[in-house]
Amino acid sequence: MPMTEPYRLHYAPDNASLVIRLALEELRQPYRALLVDRAARGQSSPAYLALNPVGLIPALETPDGPIFETGAILLWLADRHGALAPLPDAPDRGALLKWLFFLSNSLHPALRMTFYPDRYIGPGTAECTRLRRHMQGEIARHLDTLESAATDAPSLFSGAEPTVLSLYLAPMLRWMALYPEGETGWFSLARWPHLGDMAAALESRPSVAAAIRAEGLGPAPFTAPQPADPPEGSAL
Repeated sequence: MPMTEPYRLHYAPDNASLVIRLALEELRQPYRALLVDRAARGQSSPAYLALNPVGLIPALETPDGPIFETGAILLWLADRHGALAPLPDAPDRGALLKWLFFLSNSLHPALRMTFYPDRYIGPGTAECTRLRRHMQGEIARHLDTLESAATDAPSLFSGAEPTVLSLYLAPMLRWMALYPEGETGWFSLARWPHLGDMAAALESRPSVAAAIRAEGLGPAPFTAPQPADPPEGSAL
């Protein structure tokens, strides 16, 4: 079917596609959100794998073809529309890139290992528990690093004037507080006050209000998160 809108976001509620929804809203770009039914393993369907052959969410259809990987989509959108990131020749471009790749290559995979340890080491309650505990310590260490970065380069981690970094990091802070259910006692956003300020400022943005409506995220999705109650689909 020919595209009648610039972008089609293939999403599931409160998944990594939330990051891309926030970016599209911040950029004020028209898009169509198409539900990937996780309960029916829609991300493994042939049609979806044609867009994202690794079978993860999100995928973004663009006039230049489909893009997958959250960090890649963010950077492509920022460069295409000249917003949410320093321009390629700006002095702080390198700083943004290193932290964007840190989020994508270090923090996000650590979260996945915490949420789905059995996918990495196979089934086994004791082994999965040990991996989860280890990765929670790693995540806390990563957040310490990001707290220092946000102190040194506040404009890159601003929630009041969002960048791709704040749009990527705030949903991950949300997931740390929620998942896995009953295993989040290690996390308190108050431990990282600069990141907390970023998350609180972002919550006042129209982009977040739109995401709350679309995905049932609750009134304070980053600073006082509650499980999603989406109008369609499932977050799990």
